[in-house]
Amino acid sequence: MREFKKEKLNVKVFKDRPELGVEAAETFTAKVKDLLKTRAFVNVIFASAPSQNEFLAELAKSDIEWGRINAFHMDEYVGLDKDSPAGFGNFLKDRLFRNVQCRETNYMNGNAANIQDECNRYADLLTKYPTDIVILGIGENTHLAFNDPHVADFNDPLIVKVVDLDQDCRVQQVNDGCFANIDEVPTHALTITMPALFKSTHAYAIVPGKFKANAIEHTLNSDISELYPSTILRKHPDATLFIDEDSASKL
Repeated sequence: MREFKKEKLNVKVFKDRPELGVEAAETFTAKVKDLLKTRAFVNVIFASAPSQNEFLAELAKSDIEWGRINAFHMDEYVGLDKDSPAGFGNFLKDRLFRNVQCRETNYMNGNAANIQDECNRYADLLTKYPTDIVILGIGENTHLAFNDPHVADFNDPLIVKVVDLDQDCRVQQVNDGCFANIDEVPTHALTITMPALFKSTHAYAIVPGKFKANAIEHTLNSDISELYPSTILRKHPDATLFIDEDSASKL
């Protein structure tokens, strides 16, 4: 493993995905245990994507006091069948939440009768439980959650909102194997906004794989702007980027 810093962002580069997953899980576990020394519970937002697979597999084996964790996820498709394995709540349930018992597991409902009411409900929960740790992925278009470049707003007044997904984002869902073709990918989603993600006390971005090489190059070397939303991580007071040799290949 090699590491360096870009502005405020800590960057760790690992040989491969398994090594990255182990280290990220160990880092997360240590931080949670440290926080639980001085508080009753810890509030965590989790990312849902195949990039998280190794991390989540390791995390499911950890000895964290899960009964003291309030869990959230950061985005969800609008209008996708509630039982679809491509749903982000279902993804996390399958890989983590069915194996551990959190104090609260809070799911977004992309099929709510009133989608704005659902945004408000989830925003209220995030206000009630301010985020201690956010686990992030970075999209091929550098989005964080579903804040694609055309809807990302570093000064967004909202906490949760409905967005339309850009073409690159929808293609990524096919590349990730979540959908057979782009026609199956929903066009809209709920997402936690950029400022709400950024307010987390600690942030860990887990971004392996060759398809993420361009995004990592932009994250670390492009100007900080909504054109490349993930660049904002370089301003976070306590953020770490976990990448592997594949995703770091263009640095």
